[in-house]
Amino acid sequence: MTGILDPRDDWTADHCPMAAALDVVRTRSAFLVLREAFYGATRFEEFTERTGLSEPIASARLRELADAGVLRREPYQEPGQRTRRLYRLTDKGEELLPVLVALMHWGDRWLGEPRSRVALRHHGCGAPVAAELRCAEGHAVTGDEIDLVARGRDESPA
Repeated sequence: MTGILDPRDDWTADHCPMAAALDVVRTRSAFLVLREAFYGATRFEEFTERTGLSEPIASARLRELADAGVLRREPYQEPGQRTRRLYRLTDKGEELLPVLVALMHWGDRWLGEPRSRVALRHHGCGAPVAAELRCAEGHAVTGDEIDLVARGRDESPA
């Protein structure tokens, strides 16, 4: 990235969206729960079985992600059973997909041989899927083509 934020006398990182996002998905177990939600898990038992998390940890992560609006709880009941909850991604949660795709790609590339037993392919043509940075005009962007600039206090994120 290019650019510097100096003087910083009127700008601090106290409203950093990256830090705020990490407050929501701050643990390895939160990412594993999200991974499984994207893979189609909806029931508590699926999350514990597929992630290898203990029931208390899975329960805590599902509660935190639901409280943050990333997952929504939906009641369901099988005949003769008590009412339970399904967990589904919200729009807010769906927007985390590029983050998980980027982490998956990075792990495959930099942590030895491809570790994943799954690959992401475009349903329409079968081509591999990867996360990519693009500007609002649609141009692919690399890190050295991004300018770091201070946003005005009343300017919304683009």
